[in-house]
This record gives sequence, C-alpha cells and structure tokens, in this order.
Amino acid sequence: MTFFELLVIGGAIVTFAGFLALIWCILRVTKARRAKLPDEEMRDVLQKIVPVNFAALAVSVMGLMLVIIGISLG
Repeated sequence: MTFFELLVIGGAIVTFAGFLALIWCILRVTKARRAKLPDEEMRDVLQKIVPVNFAALAVSVMGLMLVIIGISLG
C-alpha cells in the first residue's frame, strides 16, 4: 500500500468523523426544537452547538482535501 493510498483512506476516515459530528449537531438541534424550549434556552443550546458545527465542517473539509491530494498525486 502506497503513501497516497493511505492518504486517501485516512482522509476518508477524517471526513466520515466530521460527517458524524454534523449528524450529531443536526440531531441535537432537532431534539431542542421538539422540546419547544423558550427563546433564551434555545439560544443557549444553539450557541453551544455552533462551534461544534463549524469544527465538524472544518474536519470534513480537511478530510476531503486529503482525499483529493491522495487521488491527484497518487
């Protein structure tokens, strides 16, 4: 197995981890919406989820970049 194949596999794993984090964010917001929380509590929940959402997006993008680099150079 070459370095670039490992790069593609590693990038796919990183991308999948970011995707799972995005799914967690969606489920958490859905749960909060179904609970019909007051505005202040809903705002608190969303403020805690937004940084996780951005981090998950960043991890997914980095994983996809690894995959693209591995495919392009491999």
